[in-house]
Amino acid sequence: MRRVAIVGGSGSGKSTLAASLAEKIDATSIELDELFHGENRAPTPTPEFRRRVAEALDTDRWVVAGNYSVVMDLVHGGADTIIWLDLPRWLVTSSVIRRSLRRVIQREEMWNGNRERWRNLVSRDPEVNIIVWAWTHHAAHTKRYEGFLTSPFWAHADVRRLRSRHEVAQLLASV
Repeated sequence: MRRVAIVGGSGSGKSTLAASLAEKIDATSIELDELFHGENRAPTPTPEFRRRVAEALDTDRWVVAGNYSVVMDLVHGGADTIIWLDLPRWLVTSSVIRRSLRRVIQREEMWNGNRERWRNLVSRDPEVNIIVWAWTHHAAHTKRYEGFLTSPFWAHADVRRLRSRHEVAQLLASV
């Protein structure tokens, strides 16, 4: 376990697991959201984003958290281990609600000066409200990653599908 890709829905714990796992295996923790979102959540153009990701991966040991399709070939293709956090929709949605409320109340910075805002949390638009995004995109993540399990895309890696917080804790304890 030297190059690890962690995937899963919003609120599944990708960033938290990446930080903990990176510390345990003496690796660099890489958050794709941080590389993608600029000031005011401005998206990084695809060629620049791919360049940033490729630079970040230019090390012997890394743990990447994120689901960006435009860099999956780089991240998943270079990973020796892929961890899919396949937690129930109700659990990830409740995690996103708690995290979002904490970030708004404490004015916590996410990355690159970005903060969650109250107005985003009352929007019904999944492109604006991370809670709605987590709920509405959960099935799509599951379908995508179930497809990868049976395709050649993940065949080169040790794939671990974790379906509960307990399984995540067991994985960390075993490293």
